[in-house]
Amino acid sequence: MERKRRGESERLRVPPPLIKRRIASGRGAMEQPNVTHDGEARLTPRFWVAIVLTGVATGLFGDLLMWVLRQAEHLAFHYESGSFQASVVATSGPRRVVSLLIAGVIGAVSWYLIRRLLARERSDVDDALWNGDGELSPRRSLLTSVVSEVVIGLGASIGREAAPKLMGGASGSVLSHWFNLTPAQKRLLVACGGGAGLACVYNVPLGGAIFTAEVLYGSFALPVVMPALVTSLLATMVAWLYLPSAATYADIPAYRFSASLMVWSLIAGVIVGLLAVFYVRLIGWVSHNRARGVHILWVMPLVFLVVGVIGVAYPQLFGNGKDMAHQAFLGLGGIGLLLALFALKPFVTALTLGSGAAGGVFTPFLATGALFGAFLGAAWIKLWPGTPIGAFALVGAAAMIGASMQAPLAGLVLVAELTHTGFAIMIPMMVATAIATFLVRQIDGYSIYTARLPRRDSPGDHEEPPMV
Repeated sequence: MERKRRGESERLRVPPPLIKRRIASGRGAMEQPNVTHDGEARLTPRFWVAIVLTGVATGLFGDLLMWVLRQAEHLAFHYESGSFQASVVATSGPRRVVSLLIAGVIGAVSWYLIRRLLARERSDVDDALWNGDGELSPRRSLLTSVVSEVVIGLGASIGREAAPKLMGGASGSVLSHWFNLTPAQKRLLVACGGGAGLACVYNVPLGGAIFTAEVLYGSFALPVVMPALVTSLLATMVAWLYLPSAATYADIPAYRFSASLMVWSLIAGVIVGLLAVFYVRLIGWVSHNRARGVHILWVMPLVFLVVGVIGVAYPQLFGNGKDMAHQAFLGLGGIGLLLALFALKPFVTALTLGSGAAGGVFTPFLATGALFGAFLGAAWIKLWPGTPIGAFALVGAAAMIGASMQAPLAGLVLVAELTHTGFAIMIPMMVATAIATFLVRQIDGYSIYTARLPRRDSPGDHEEPPMV
């Protein structure tokens, strides 16, 4: 009895611990804020089985969707491996235009039929998690995702990660019914699947888990982090069946810290923050005013035709922008080209989204930040030489994606994991990202995800979900 009065009795915890007695001090294990209890989403054995199956399913869907993407890239530009941009450059100007025009026709007809025939089914992970019960339609999600990867493979300027993110969430939604999970467990499972979709196609398991916790679920509590980490890890490993296990951006040098880069990051953080506010507002505007209903049948082909014509002079604009970012990280490209691509990439991405296309903006924003960092760095080294341009690009990319997602930790980890470098310049990256994120939060507060949410209680809510 005396030991119980000192607080050393059996601990009450959810889930119950194997060791029933407290440590000598008698203090509770639950005093650490992130380890309190499972909360509403109980981590039961049934839930963990669902987590494992969601990770496996997400990895397989990631492979399927990237296979669809590669087939479209091969048909349009004879792409096999290596740089997609090089394949586009090797293609004639008329073929580039025709390819995007075909993408516009396929996308317009397909999305018109999907949105008309499946108008009452949901296929937007973010809206389902933040404003709903996590319910996603597997058939609408799959159809939307496949069409998205086809048009991206044909050259559309949107991100490829949205489709596997959606299918990861849809997998969690389906499995939550199979295992009769509670609404809270279902929401966490869908969030874990969404983050795992991003993780598996870019080989960023840690970044995907942090994206789940920081962006999709909004909590770093241990009962959230553990399933997020397991799902992203499993999805990434399963995706290795088809996708490579190397860094998405390979052969990036290990850039070194310098006083020049440190000072530059203070200035760049401010400019990137202001640019991010503008870009997020732009994405929000085109998402709200995008082509709807029958208008998509003529607006999308017309917009894709315009983008194709622009791509005759700047073939780098085709696709999600991965190769543009890669070249910026390597310090390649003249200052004039960097400026042109930095100005054009968000413009053509906004046009594509405004036409009614469904796709992501993660990589286009990452590329925009990298291009801006490289451009501003190329100008900076004329005043203070000695720092490689690629180092500026890494800082710019982290700051842009962290600020525009309103998720600085996810932004930093994703850039480091995508490139397998940047640790020596992490301090400048953190400074620029923190400043840019702070400015976006103070000036406006929207992110590339909240800016694309549909208007509540409007007839078009179920007709045109903005897949991010």
